[in-house]
Amino acid sequence: MKPLPHLVVTLAVSVLFASGCRRVDSTSDKLRENPPASTTSISPVPSGFVIIPAGEFIMGDALDGDQAAAPHKVTASGFFMQQKEVTEAQWDEGRVEADRLGYYDLFGAVVWKAPQSPVQEVTWYAVVKWCNLVSEIDGLTPCYYTDAAHMIVYRNGDTDLDNTLVNWDANGYRLPTEAEWEKAARGGLSGKRFPWGDAISHREANFANDGVESYQTGTTGFHPTYQSGKSDFTSPVGSFAANGYGLYDMAGNALEWCWDRHGSYPAELQKDPRGTEVGSSRVLRGGAWRLPARACRVAARDGVEPGKTGDVIGFRIARAVVP
Repeated sequence: MKPLPHLVVTLAVSVLFASGCRRVDSTSDKLRENPPASTTSISPVPSGFVIIPAGEFIMGDALDGDQAAAPHKVTASGFFMQQKEVTEAQWDEGRVEADRLGYYDLFGAVVWKAPQSPVQEVTWYAVVKWCNLVSEIDGLTPCYYTDAAHMIVYRNGDTDLDNTLVNWDANGYRLPTEAEWEKAARGGLSGKRFPWGDAISHREANFANDGVESYQTGTTGFHPTYQSGKSDFTSPVGSFAANGYGLYDMAGNALEWCWDRHGSYPAELQKDPRGTEVGSSRVLRGGAWRLPARACRVAARDGVEPGKTGDVIGFRIARAVVP
């Protein structure tokens, strides 16, 4: 197998936290890291990722009467977030090593548009296992296990993981928590519907403008640029402007799996919340190519059974900032 290109080691975490979030200059969106030549105790920023700075933010909003997204304060630690949604090409390249590493049920996703379109038709279970797979390929410590001692790596089957089965201090790839996802999506803005402001059109995102909401403008229907060939009408990842943190497609294109189970928000201040332990549905965020503007709001949230999938469901990955 031809090896994946190595990630470029960039700025040190201590510098980034001191000066705010900076976008990574990357030569590849592949998921591999090249360690620095000199010994260091701080994490480099992986290529294809940005660092989301630590801090407090208001999660949820009261702009449109969404009672499932009540505003509340959250304090979040800094973390790495992938700039773009995982593509068909990345998914398939990771799967090349699946059998060798003992991942026997990571079947190929349905190919829709093109290799650089977001991967879809992936269940939450498959996505979590894929995170472990590419962590092992890249020599990183996996995050997900089937035992509380974190000795048995989650590689096969549909296991209903809980927070005790996650090594949150591992340096491997994982799904963002719902709070991490929303902090990242807001891009440093506060109290806005979308990563860039309060109105949306096909200039900013790939979504289905149904003309219902007053805050959606311009052309209606599916995005005119990508409504060609057979459905789905996804766009290549990164086709629209990035938000304030350098993240693309945080509204529209494909819904994105998060770690958390879907449940009500607590009213009190939360520190790095990881969701309720009650319920079976997992959170989806961000809207999609055939969903309306209201589903693309940064506070919009939905819950779907982890074994379900569809032509609007994809994901992006995160990493902890660890030595």
